[in-house]
Amino acid sequence: MNKELEMNPNKLVAFLGKPCKEFTKADIIRFIQENGVRMVNFMYPAGDGRLKTLNFVINNMAYLDAILTCGERVDGSSLFPFIEAGSSDLYVLPRFSTAFVDPFAEIPTLSMLCSYFNKDGEPLESSPENTLRKACRAFNNVTGMEFQAMGELEYYVIAPDTEMFPATDQKGYHESAPYAKFNEFRTKCMAYIAQAGGQIKYGHSEVGNFTIDGKIYEQNEIEFLPVNAEDAADQLMIAKWIIRNLAYQLGYDITFAPKITAGKAGSGLHVHMRIVKAGQNQMLDRGVLSATARRAIAGMMQLAPSITAFGNTNPTSYFRLVPHQEAPTNICWGDRNRSVLVRVPLGWTAKSDMCKIANPLEAESNYDTTQKQTVEMRSPDGSADIYQLIAGLAVACRHGFELDNALEIAEKTYVNVNIHQKENADKLNSLACLPDSCEASADCIEKQRAVFEQYNVFSPAMIDGIIKKLRSYGDRTLRADINGNQEEMLKLVNKYFHCG
Repeated sequence: MNKELEMNPNKLVAFLGKPCKEFTKADIIRFIQENGVRMVNFMYPAGDGRLKTLNFVINNMAYLDAILTCGERVDGSSLFPFIEAGSSDLYVLPRFSTAFVDPFAEIPTLSMLCSYFNKDGEPLESSPENTLRKACRAFNNVTGMEFQAMGELEYYVIAPDTEMFPATDQKGYHESAPYAKFNEFRTKCMAYIAQAGGQIKYGHSEVGNFTIDGKIYEQNEIEFLPVNAEDAADQLMIAKWIIRNLAYQLGYDITFAPKITAGKAGSGLHVHMRIVKAGQNQMLDRGVLSATARRAIAGMMQLAPSITAFGNTNPTSYFRLVPHQEAPTNICWGDRNRSVLVRVPLGWTAKSDMCKIANPLEAESNYDTTQKQTVEMRSPDGSADIYQLIAGLAVACRHGFELDNALEIAEKTYVNVNIHQKENADKLNSLACLPDSCEASADCIEKQRAVFEQYNVFSPAMIDGIIKKLRSYGDRTLRADINGNQEEMLKLVNKYFHCG
């Protein structure tokens, strides 16, 4: 049996005996008929970054075939700010490869993500999933390679404090029960996400934990495996939907907000990337970071100020991106360095067989670990528009291959020290900074918009909408204005608590 199918938790994969990418309409109908499915849900991302849902009861076979073939109409003006009410009708068409059994539905229900189409039956130019699709296509056309991504989804679970086995404040990283209270909740989320097709790497408790007004706030993380960038975005969207729904069932609250309170760890949405050709990871060359990887990094160094327009989309984002904390503020990159914007994680490049050393009875493994090497963008947070963010990163990495001086840029922005230590102040002062507000982020993307609009990836209407939204916050001096004012900070956090 295909190793990718063996033990696969997705019920459709197990039943049909084929990978998701090969699902057809006939497969979907067969699964529905033979598994007693009575409802179908269409799900699609809107301008607020959340999944919307349209429910269908299966009246008969003819109706089922009709909705799977023709999709349905929706009101685009209620979903996206750039669509006028006078010509607002859009079509949503299901993508069969995204089908999963709804783990929360009492009535057996099959859900699928959808793509948007305009009145002429063409993919909607400014829709989230189509923007990402165009970004990946442009990357492939320019480089001849595939852009892959994965996200680290950080979130806080909030519930009444039990006052038993209290965790150590801000020391929750990889903590075990009973000091970590929500490990079981996280693992159940992971099981549901995997059943919905999510390719999960692992989950763990994170640094942040504290108590306010009798409620415990515990930070957790679920990290994914690198896949095609379009699939990576879909998986993150479904994962956020599952985490929130399961929390609602259990009486917990969840936030992906970038900052909860001063002095406590904020939540990021770090994105790892790799570049693949003919199935082989191109990030390493003879055990060291390749020119391919460094070109991609150079593109991110150039466009980093604008990436915040997609990845840091409300004023609280910029209370996380402050100097001398773990979140990045300067445009630089480095190896295994958590003070930089783009980190090259430890990549299994050592020559020793660690498995055999730890387990002397094992034979030599000869495992190809080069597939594991990625690079990580650390500025985005849970307020991100996931499709726009990953599309923006694909554009930035592609741009690195279009720069004549890409390798020079990579060399100049490389750091191998903690830039926040006093002795490295000169290095810190030589580096450009990320924007410090939504308005500053809007200024950056206004200046660099041509790169994102190239190859018709981001439509001018979409960029205009992003700039308008960012400038509407009027937060250019907000961080300084409320510095040290906990009451005003709390009001801000509450306002954007359920972002993204």
